[in-house]
Amino acid sequence: MRTVTSALHPGESGAFRGSPKRKRGNRVPPSLARRAWVKLAREHYNCSVAPALAGMFWAIVVAGLGLIARADGAPVVPDAAGSDDGKPPPAARTPDNSLLPPQFRKLVALHKPLGPPQPGDWLASQEEKGEEYAEYVRGRPVRAEGQRRVLYVQPLGDFNPTERKIVQLTAEYMGIFFQLPVRVRGDLPLAVIPERARRKHPAWGMRQILSTYVLSDVLKPRLPADAVAMIALTTSDLWPGEGWNFVFGQASLADRVGVWSIHRFGDPRKNEDALRLTLRRTLGTATHETGHMFSMAHCIFYECSMCGSNSLVEADRYPLWLCPHCLAKLCYATGANPEKRFKDLIAFAKAHGLAREAEFWQKSLSAIEQKRGE
Repeated sequence: MRTVTSALHPGESGAFRGSPKRKRGNRVPPSLARRAWVKLAREHYNCSVAPALAGMFWAIVVAGLGLIARADGAPVVPDAAGSDDGKPPPAARTPDNSLLPPQFRKLVALHKPLGPPQPGDWLASQEEKGEEYAEYVRGRPVRAEGQRRVLYVQPLGDFNPTERKIVQLTAEYMGIFFQLPVRVRGDLPLAVIPERARRKHPAWGMRQILSTYVLSDVLKPRLPADAVAMIALTTSDLWPGEGWNFVFGQASLADRVGVWSIHRFGDPRKNEDALRLTLRRTLGTATHETGHMFSMAHCIFYECSMCGSNSLVEADRYPLWLCPHCLAKLCYATGANPEKRFKDLIAFAKAHGLAREAEFWQKSLSAIEQKRGE
């Protein structure tokens, strides 16, 4: 469905695309989650949605609800399988690869099917139907067409020189990943965020800014006419509203704006390995977020950059590359040539120490260039 208005990838302390650093299953039960989504929809998007449809209305972009306290102040902790009702996770769905365009079918053998979720993983508690390439096309997704073909990156707040380098490299990578022009806008100071859209976390004490305010009051009014999407990047911690500890990012699919934070991705100044890890996490989050703005759902078929995740450990298991279905979706949405895209990705990966990715993209390029019968 293309009725999604906003997408969140929330979490708890130290997590990436999700809940806490291996505090397994620290997610809110589905019933409470639906009420939270309905409340956020009413408060921040001037619209209402039936609780039964809340799961469709709020697309969880990168995953997992964070620890949310019950009314008595106790944290909600589900069972070891990550569910509050004791039900086993749904059985995996096998995609129909015969419906892929021929060039993408050549890639299937390179990709590892997504295995059963581990306790605390995203799919251990979230039921997702998945979306094959053919289903995506039938859904009339957002595409880069006409005047709207530019991706904008909006720095928000202060950045040290190493963080500034990550902003520039992320913008470069996004242009390669989506094969679209990317423009980095001039910095916006945190002064554009009023006190009513800030808080000090009641338990942890760090300062945070309201992600929904960034979307609706900072980015939306500044969206350029030629933008297919605009994403703000900040070093400030984010939270989306009452009942949440923090989110790594949030995107409004209807308004084509999003924001993500590198606040919890590690200290890139420590050494080259730390820089590479922070960069890799930022690249994955940026492209995952933007993928959702092109109407791409979470992947449940293969280990893929579009997989949802519920912890830093889970997120780091997933690659930067897209599975054949998600790659076909991207090329349909942006008009990208997959061969040129692979060549550009290989060059970027080799230049920035992403050896595993460079090797995989080289195999992908070789497979897609292979002629029938070879």
